[in-house]
Amino acid sequence: MPLFRRPDGDLIRDLPLVRRIMPYLMRGRNESVVYHDTRYLISPARAWLAAFNAARPGAPPATLFHLFLWATARTLHERPGLNRFVSGGHVYQRRGVFLSFAAKRAFRDDAPIVTCKVEFPREEGFGACVTRITGSIGEGRSDKERPVDKELKLTFILPDFLIGIGVRLLMWLDRHNLMPAAMIGPDPMFASLVAANLGSVGIDDVTHHLYEYGNVSLFGAMGKAAPQVVVGEDGEPAVRDAVKVRWSFDERINDGFYCAASLGLVREVMEDPAKVLGDPDEAAAS
Repeated sequence: MPLFRRPDGDLIRDLPLVRRIMPYLMRGRNESVVYHDTRYLISPARAWLAAFNAARPGAPPATLFHLFLWATARTLHERPGLNRFVSGGHVYQRRGVFLSFAAKRAFRDDAPIVTCKVEFPREEGFGACVTRITGSIGEGRSDKERPVDKELKLTFILPDFLIGIGVRLLMWLDRHNLMPAAMIGPDPMFASLVAANLGSVGIDDVTHHLYEYGNVSLFGAMGKAAPQVVVGEDGEPAVRDAVKVRWSFDERINDGFYCAASLGLVREVMEDPAKVLGDPDEAAAS
């Protein structure tokens, strides 16, 4: 049993014995990672998003990535067994659903990348979600200095060997549930999921690792939305608008059957948003 409680999660006490021993046998996330590729047929989603945006003139436009984030947050709420993490040899249930995602400040080779961390309340509508995500990205792209930027500036005043010691100290504190909530709260590496919209910069078919620092157990890398050859309804090759998402998943938090069933909820939204969100005009008004 851990000596201290965590500010971001609750210890799961009723795990099967086989799952309890797994964090001791597989110590790191990349030793425990499982990769899973999915492809979503998105013609209905593109039509739904176009109608949704037309019904909200002047509002931030919703994109396929917004829909992906909302679908993933909904899944994590509906399937909390996916919203777990491993720390110090124990499995925890995360408090709240937090998604982290990166955006370039400008589409230039030398432009820095900013990472945003956003909490997704359970009952938040899609329109409100789009507005908040857009605001977070806009704040990250602005010249406003964020707390993490100030911390990093102070960090790199130190000599290299002290930086290494400091990072190891932070990881030790986290492993023993001693890292302060004030540091965990804004840190994008302490989140339910990290998502990357790689298709926005023309990149496809990328599988991403998990991070050993922090406690993210799930990474979703979205590729380019483009026409792809698929098996049609008649069993013959057909060309359909599709997007690939490659998942990286820490298998210590739950079994493959549970995780596959959970990711099926993401597919439900990505391939037919009207089934979950309803008519786009009504969704825009809510």
